[in-house]
Amino acid sequence: MSDPDDIRNWLRLSDRITTSGRLLAGDPQRLAAIGVRHVVNLAPDSHPEALPEAAAQMAAAGLRYTPIPILFDAPTEAHYEAFRAAVTADDAPLHVHCIMNWRVSALFYRYHRDVAGMAEPQARALMQRIWDPNDSDYPGAAAWAALIAEPSTGERE
Repeated sequence: MSDPDDIRNWLRLSDRITTSGRLLAGDPQRLAAIGVRHVVNLAPDSHPEALPEAAAQMAAAGLRYTPIPILFDAPTEAHYEAFRAAVTADDAPLHVHCIMNWRVSALFYRYHRDVAGMAEPQARALMQRIWDPNDSDYPGAAAWAALIAEPSTGERE
C-alpha cells in the first residue's frame, strides 16, 4: 500500500517516519495499513480541527498513541524534550502529526540538526517543504523560530 498523500501536508521523512497535518476519521486505519505502529500528536485535543476521540481511534486501529499537546503560540523546551523522547523511544514505524504539520516540521528540523547529525541545510530544506517559522508572519511563528534557533548543549546521541 502506498502513502496516503491526500492527508494534509503529508511528508515521508524516512522508511520509518512519516508526518502530516490533521488526521480525519479513518486515517488511523490507513496509517496502520502502511505499517505505522506509533502515532505522536502535537496538536491540542481542543483544536477545532483535532481528530475527535483520537486516543480511542488510535487504539481501535492497533496504534500506540502519544499526545504532546502544544499550544501553537507557546512551544517550550519541555515539549521538544517530550517529542525527542517519543521519536527515540524505539524503532517502530512512526507517524507524527499536528494540524498543519508546522509544529512537526519545526521540531523535526531541530531533531535532525541536533540529534540525528543531519547537515543544517538539509534539515532546513526538509522543514521548508512544509513551513519555515523564520519566514512566516503567522501568529506564533516567532515562538517556534526561537525554540529551534540554537541547538541545546549535549543533544547529539
